[in-house]
Amino acid sequence: MNANKPARSNGRLVGMLLGVVVLMGALSWAAVPFYSWFCRVTGFAGTTNVAEAASDRVLDETIRVRFDANVDSNLGWTFRPMQREIELKIGENAIAFYEAINNTDQPVTGTASYNVAPDAAGYFFNKIECFCFTEQVLQPGERVEMPVSFYVDADLVDDRDAGRIRDITLSYTFHRTDPPAPKQAALKTTTAPSVN
Repeated sequence: MNANKPARSNGRLVGMLLGVVVLMGALSWAAVPFYSWFCRVTGFAGTTNVAEAASDRVLDETIRVRFDANVDSNLGWTFRPMQREIELKIGENAIAFYEAINNTDQPVTGTASYNVAPDAAGYFFNKIECFCFTEQVLQPGERVEMPVSFYVDADLVDDRDAGRIRDITLSYTFHRTDPPAPKQAALKTTTAPSVN
């Protein structure tokens, strides 16, 4: 019997297991960008599209877009839409504004996540410019108005699932992207007892 056979067999097994670990790591790393791409392409979970320019097709039918705003509890901001809703023609370019106020005594960086409801409308909701594309830094007490330029694609009316949608809610949630500064504890000063 050959003594090298079990060693080769164990080496092959170790190599296969390492290959599985590397493959699983690569799939885990690729899952987030793949899921993001999938949502953008299909509009899954209310994910919107990014457009390079305004729509070139405007219909006589109207649609109402409502605006919603939420903040992560540790952000320290007030965040709200400056209008509750807009009624516009399908395909028409529109601009809406959100207001953010940093209520803390330190600079805070935040990033907005977003979606639309109903989910089927996500594929047809196109943003041209949006504050959600980049991080926002607000200084202590700073107030800003942030625009979002968008349109609802005219192809919506021809879609089997989304064709009857005439009310869409655009929702943002701001999350803190920098860790909060540690709170400075007040240092107690004590005096050593005097020795006489």
